[in-house]
Amino acid sequence: QFQLAESGGGSVQAGGSLRLTCVGSGLSRHGCVGWFRQAPGKQREKVGIVHRMTAVYGEAVKDRFRISMDIAKSTMYLQMDKLKPEDTGMYYCVAEADPTISFVRCQARTEFTDWGQGTQVTVSA
Repeated sequence: QFQLAESGGGSVQAGGSLRLTCVGSGLSRHGCVGWFRQAPGKQREKVGIVHRMTAVYGEAVKDRFRISMDIAKSTMYLQMDKLKPEDTGMYYCVAEADPTISFVRCQARTEFTDWGQGTQVTVSA
């Protein structure tokens, strides 16, 4: 069974950086992977989605966050810079099992076949 595992969350002051890691055996075989986040009392929000190495980021994080992948290690990273208090939340990595999914469908997707357990990020002012 395919599993995703995030790590790297923690507490940081505004303006700081964190790097989240998501490990999933066979991650590279998934055509659509990415990160979501959810703050208490708020809707789940797309952070960034990668379709065959092309990434698109949410408006709230573009120019500050970057997704990268190490195919050999079946690992995806989320580098978060210039963190703000509003970036606080639980961060989840996601993957879509359908290897034929198109770029358009991938970017529009909000429900994925695989989710990690989440890692908490807390940014203080």
